[in-house]
Amino acid sequence: MGGAGGGSDYVGLVFVYGSLKRGERFHHQLAGATFEGTAELQGLELYDLGPFPMAIPNARAQAPLSGELYRVNAQQLEALDRFEGAPRLYQRSLHGLADGRQAWVYLGTRRQVRFVQAIPSGCWRGSDRHQPTARESQGNGQT
Repeated sequence: MGGAGGGSDYVGLVFVYGSLKRGERFHHQLAGATFEGTAELQGLELYDLGPFPMAIPNARAQAPLSGELYRVNAQQLEALDRFEGAPRLYQRSLHGLADGRQAWVYLGTRRQVRFVQAIPSGCWRGSDRHQPTARESQGNGQT
């Protein structure tokens, strides 16, 4: 393949569910990674932290966690660890997909989400929620 995500240094798949998805503000962090499609993970519960979500393990979660899969190499995975603040903010954990493959996913802890709302649908759409209106973006210092 020759691209950064398709060479012999392939490490695995990363499952993203928040601000790294296509159309979201930090998707550029996946530059060079190969998009492998959408996927769902069972046993995880999603929480809304405002500018980004956090998933935590919960075997009784009602809805699957919706996200996207990317093929990454070791350098890309290390860069994602730094971006996600792993292992301090998020823990990178290997989870099984319905098709038998495994993917890395960044997870938080119950303590980190104790004061925020769960997202019952399991799908976070930050670009829909965090675009400032014309009035909000005038003179308030937000970028």
